[in-house]
Amino acid sequence: MTNSLLALTTLADPTRRLIFQRLATGPQPVGALARDLPVSRPAVSQHLAVLKSAGLVTDRAEGSRRIYRIDPHGLATIRIWLDQFWSVSLQNYADEFSQDEEAAP
Repeated sequence: MTNSLLALTTLADPTRRLIFQRLATGPQPVGALARDLPVSRPAVSQHLAVLKSAGLVTDRAEGSRRIYRIDPHGLATIRIWLDQFWSVSLQNYADEFSQDEEAAP
């Protein structure tokens, strides 16, 4: 499985997606991420482990807790993968527009 496909599959889970969205506001410890979620703090830690193994988040020790943040390299692989479709779509649009221009009287 490619890195981008693994990342997208990982984000398919709604709880992981919500955790990831919370990290978009900045680095946070597990306790802050778990606040108001419908899952336990250990479950949030498990979701973070999956996000980390998919290359979407990194962590660092800060005293006795771990601080998680979005890994920009993981996001880059998703963006590169999505950009290929954007490039193809733009080229198809340009080709269609050129054909319309040539066909116009």
